[in-house]
Amino acid sequence: MMTYLEDGRCSLSNNLSEQKMKSYVIGRKGWLFSDSPEGAEASAISYSIAETALANGLNVYKYITYVLEKRPTEEMADSELEKLLPLSLIHISEPTRQAE
Repeated sequence: MMTYLEDGRCSLSNNLSEQKMKSYVIGRKGWLFSDSPEGAEASAISYSIAETALANGLNVYKYITYVLEKRPTEEMADSELEKLLPLSLIHISEPTRQAE
């Protein structure tokens, strides 16, 4: 509530958040068969990446393909990694942008 009062652009409703959680709920049964906590964490990360790309209007398949082609590593500088974020690709003409 405090965030809403501090910034009027924030939505008072959490409907969007609840809609986005639906894919996690559907995937929950699949996660029962994760072999390890690390596997479950990897699934959660991949869902998060996909939902973030989708929320930013990117084609999820093309975005993930683009990121894997760039092959981020631990040695990459933060500025290089930031260029791979979905939000960074919105303002440039990339093949990951969804057709309108």
